[in-house]
Amino acid sequence: MRPEALDPVLLRTFVAVADLGSFTAAASAGGYTQSAVSRQIAALEDLCGVELFARGARGVRPTPAAEHLLPHARALLDRLADTARALDGLRRLDAGTLRIGAFPTANVALVPDALARLRARHPGVRVVLREDLTERLAPMLDAGDLDIAVVSTHKVPAPAGDPVRLLDDELLVALPHDHPLAARRRVPLDALADDPWIVADDPAAVAALHARCEAAGFTPRTPLRAAEWISKLGLVAAGFGVTFVPSLAAPGAAREGVVLRAVAPEPPRRTVYAAVGRHARRSPPAAAFLRDLRDAAAAADGPAASG
Repeated sequence: MRPEALDPVLLRTFVAVADLGSFTAAASAGGYTQSAVSRQIAALEDLCGVELFARGARGVRPTPAAEHLLPHARALLDRLADTARALDGLRRLDAGTLRIGAFPTANVALVPDALARLRARHPGVRVVLREDLTERLAPMLDAGDLDIAVVSTHKVPAPAGDPVRLLDDELLVALPHDHPLAARRRVPLDALADDPWIVADDPAAVAALHARCEAAGFTPRTPLRAAEWISKLGLVAAGFGVTFVPSLAAPGAAREGVVLRAVAPEPPRRTVYAAVGRHARRSPPAAAFLRDLRDAAAAADGPAASG
């Protein structure tokens, strides 16, 4: 007999008859007719090839074959009940794992805000967070290594599939506090043509900076290269140059000696998306976190220019 031929309904009826000692009592407990219970036991006996109950005037008694089968049937039904509870827990978001990827500045405030919302409602969901560049997150999402990724159009086009647009992230410019333009609320980009620019030592980042500055009529000088925001801002505070700071990173960019200013006349922007992996389209944790990301993006303030 193949294991898949075992019907849980037959096993439940078998256990009920063994526990209650009669077809009539088992039928009443299970909401069946007595004839339906008789047919179910007969079907199970046909599958097993043995008699399971000795019929008598006072009810039925398990045969030795039934006594042998009974603990296995109970264990299997217990496993099925455990499986049903586990599946129900996933649907109710009482359990499960969510694998998230996000580019670094999304992890300053946007993703933590969304994660806090998720944890408040579904503390049983286990979160695994991977921080990386957008161009590396997209292949991980396609390969099934991530369930959802927060990505941007800073270096690559909008992700394929059905990405959800979260917000437009305006780029601010970080200036030393004593810079001649630091008192302005908005700084013309071409007014920074003579300033050294601090940028990551990455061809794509350098190309993006050049494209923005050349659109304003100048080619930026980039004598200092630094990858981390804390390093860039330290150099800005010490008066070694200026740099772009995404408004998403502004909450973590406040430090003495640095002011953040909006760029005039048209501030450069990048679009931030949430992309869900094909394998996770029906994942309750992914769906819940996508809603939280939307809410966190909607709650985010505008450009946080500060001084």
